[in-house]
Amino acid sequence: MIAVRSDKEIVKLRKSAQLVVDALNLAKTRITAGLETRELDEEIAELIYSRAARPAFKGFQGFPASSCISINEQVVHGIPGNRKIKNGDIVSVDVGVELDGYFGDAAKTFIVGNIPEEVQLLVQVTQESLGLAIEQAHVGNRLSDIGHAIQTHVEQAGFSVVRDLVGHGIGTQMHEEPQIKNYGPAGQGPRLKEGMVFAIEPMINLGTFEVETLDDGWTVVTADGKPSAHFEHDIVVKHDKAEILTAGL
Repeated sequence: MIAVRSDKEIVKLRKSAQLVVDALNLAKTRITAGLETRELDEEIAELIYSRAARPAFKGFQGFPASSCISINEQVVHGIPGNRKIKNGDIVSVDVGVELDGYFGDAAKTFIVGNIPEEVQLLVQVTQESLGLAIEQAHVGNRLSDIGHAIQTHVEQAGFSVVRDLVGHGIGTQMHEEPQIKNYGPAGQGPRLKEGMVFAIEPMINLGTFEVETLDDGWTVVTADGKPSAHFEHDIVVKHDKAEILTAGL
């Protein structure tokens, strides 16, 4: 069952989402060559705790950090550590928070220094695909219209959509129904209703869509070692146009 949130709940979700935005904007100011991903994670955690919230990822099914920081071929769930960011990297930062019982969750891929043109295009197309998906999140459309918009745009550009990972509903739990695939035909699944809240998150690979999980049990990487990009927004379904709760990234 897909939850439909009241206006009062959406106010709380908006506050959680804004804190996620603040954390990712902090990341934007701090990401530079030479920075250890562990250092960035610590600063993100400090910000979240300072706002009387908690990092939603920390401890979730045993995840050891407050954010996921994934570099280059790492698709998602990268564990922050001693790895230093380098010029030419793309760095995907995914942050989740719980504030007053409601969750926010968003991600963005940052570019560090000069990167190859095809990787620049990968990042651009991934972000564009999220925007096109959000345009489909209005009353009367069906759930699969979201993923179809992503897949169509991404594959027209020559990239591939990860199949093994999906977006999700979000509210009083970080992961709620429904799962939101980033691919598939249009016009299928439940009709969207005002007040549904989704985390839409295309994960797009330069090469094959196939992925693997490293021995750490978390870090998902591309099977062919080529780069991957990840963008995520929380949105509320509205009649004519979705509200982006995590606007401002």
